[in-house]
Amino acid sequence: MDFLLDPNIAYLILLGGILLGLLAIVTPGTGLLEAGAFICIALAGYAVYNLSVNWWALLVLALSIVPFLYAVQKPKREIYLGISIFMLVAGSVFIFATDGWRPAVNPLVALLSSGMAAAFIWIVVRKSVQAAVARPSHDLDALVGQVGEARTAVHDDGSVYVGGELWSARSGSKIPAGSHVRVIRREGFVLVVDKVNVE
Repeated sequence: MDFLLDPNIAYLILLGGILLGLLAIVTPGTGLLEAGAFICIALAGYAVYNLSVNWWALLVLALSIVPFLYAVQKPKREIYLGISIFMLVAGSVFIFATDGWRPAVNPLVALLSSGMAAAFIWIVVRKSVQAAVARPSHDLDALVGQVGEARTAVHDDGSVYVGGELWSARSGSKIPAGSHVRVIRREGFVLVVDKVNVE
């Protein structure tokens, strides 16, 4: 495990663990991201334990989760995501130290990997948050209250054209084909409708 004591390798493993952890927060589910993050952070923890570390950088790295969590709760909080990314990059680059404060990580490795990680987090996290809060494009509850047309006679069963689609429907009273109908509720994929007079 001596290869883990190279600051460049430890930095890349730590950065990978942080990326996997952040992705696990915004896209939970399979457990693979969580497991990968745990393994990477455990390996990086071995390096942190054995190498010279800037404790202030470790604190900045830990605190970067606060603006990140605030940013992923709702869209339109990109400034907090940017702050979190800046703290993440600064904390991870300076975590392994030489001469008390200088980063032990090769500047080229730090620049390339932190730049790619920052761009990845910015794009993926923003898109994940937008997808999580977006209203489904086919929201069946949005059909309630819409007006459509009876394509067949509707009573115990029938067909209506509502919201650009043909639906199975039923009504408490007989509605002739061609009449305008309003959706009063939805029962599964069957719309319950009433006849309406459209001026």
